[in-house]
Amino acid sequence: MSLATLAMPVLTVNVGSSSLKLSIFGKGEDLVGGVDLPAPGGRIDDDPIERALGDHEPVQAVGHRIVHGGREFSEPVLVDGGVRQRLEALVDLAPLHLPKSLAGLDALTRLLPEVPQVACFDTAFHSDMPAEASTYALPLEWRQRWALRRYGFHGLSHCYASTRAAELCGTDPQSLRIVSCHLGSGASLAAVDGGRSVDTTMGFTPLEGLVMATRSGSVDPGLVLWLEQHVGIPASELASALEHRSGMMGLAGKGDFEAVLEAAGRDDRRACLAIEVYLHRLRAEIAAMAASMGGIDALVFTGGVGENAASIRVGAAQRLGFLGIRIDERVNESVRPDAEITAAGGDARVFVVESREDLQILRGVRSVLTGQVPRSS
Repeated sequence: MSLATLAMPVLTVNVGSSSLKLSIFGKGEDLVGGVDLPAPGGRIDDDPIERALGDHEPVQAVGHRIVHGGREFSEPVLVDGGVRQRLEALVDLAPLHLPKSLAGLDALTRLLPEVPQVACFDTAFHSDMPAEASTYALPLEWRQRWALRRYGFHGLSHCYASTRAAELCGTDPQSLRIVSCHLGSGASLAAVDGGRSVDTTMGFTPLEGLVMATRSGSVDPGLVLWLEQHVGIPASELASALEHRSGMMGLAGKGDFEAVLEAAGRDDRRACLAIEVYLHRLRAEIAAMAASMGGIDALVFTGGVGENAASIRVGAAQRLGFLGIRIDERVNESVRPDAEITAAGGDARVFVVESREDLQILRGVRSVLTGQVPRSS
């Protein structure tokens, strides 16, 4: 990578459900500025972005977190008219998330029309999962016609967290089996074997897998069909309920994890059950990720809940001693990322790592601009 590329100011863009996070990097991986702007419903106003950028040296490249790359995009890619068109064609795969990502891309393209825009995909890290992990047991004609497979998400976070955990271990990532736990409003795990994602908990959509703030996680598809066929709940209402009124919201009556933990501390029955259900699924899926690799060398917690909820980390580890996972509860209680919380006698090392999707996007931008990955897919 050239010194010029390492020194160029780069902007990273991460559009959430109601906010737009901008991070500006200078030389190397030095963060020189950043701001969170409101973007209710994914609607983005150019003016506050322009004002935020005006406070810094002009950026020379922009990297965007794009939630879904489908089967087409398995690496970061330089965006041109053709790539933008192909991204639009993928909206049906992630109708709740991809339009917001594309709105951010379009806003920065308008504001900085001469600056290279690079798309970095959450699904890319999981794109070469082995067939046994990515394939649904569905009719062949369905899978071929509609590209039905387990895509996985949070790939930028899982890639960064597993790489950082390897650094903290002082070991080559190629020799490690890591379970990465991205626990936030959305939550997923990844089994990272030798630096490669070989399994994950989210699937065709971000609904599969763990219990989340307002998403159900995995449920019996027969239950959903029963509600539609025998109760008469329309598909649109089912989709809305599974996405927005389930998870911790459905169990505890609130989706804010801190509030649920506080209520559980007061012995609120609904909140206590919500935490128990959450931990039951989390432990089971950590064990499943370890099984997909034939063992585990490191467990890493990241994301808002993973970084800040000490009781969740302890609760997750309590029944995973058979995997050699043990947490030092005293260290865990006051830890700040990035740090190790492994207890004496633990065979698998345990870490808390700050979620840095922005850094992973930055690395993707520089890899494209230096030709380390194709400039188009």
